Amino acid sequence: MSRKLYVGNIPYETAETELQELFARTGTVESVNVVRDNATGRARGFAFVEMSTDEEAQKAISELNAYQLGGRGLTVNEARPKLAYVGRSDGDESHRRHSGSRW
Repeated sequence: MSRKLYVGNIPYETAETELQELFARTGTVESVNVVRDNATGRARGFAFVEMSTDEEAQKAISELNAYQLGGRGLTVNEARPKLAYVGRSDGDESHRRHSGSRW
């Protein structure tokens, strides 16, 4: 199991420190990254939390999935690897697609 967790459905005003404190209840938190919009800096409603061990990550999933934060039920599960993009080298993005996907 991965130590990196996906945390979805977080309130937009949630800060890294708030998630750090919440996940610290289940173990040692290595890092917290609330994903933000590049243009506005506004949170996008999800984050990634890395726990120090697989066991602590599993405990966080068990205890915090569906946990109510700011009136919203969190989605906590194992983060999937980021897909690489495959595209033409001439700058034409009309043929760009995810590597390994069907489209």
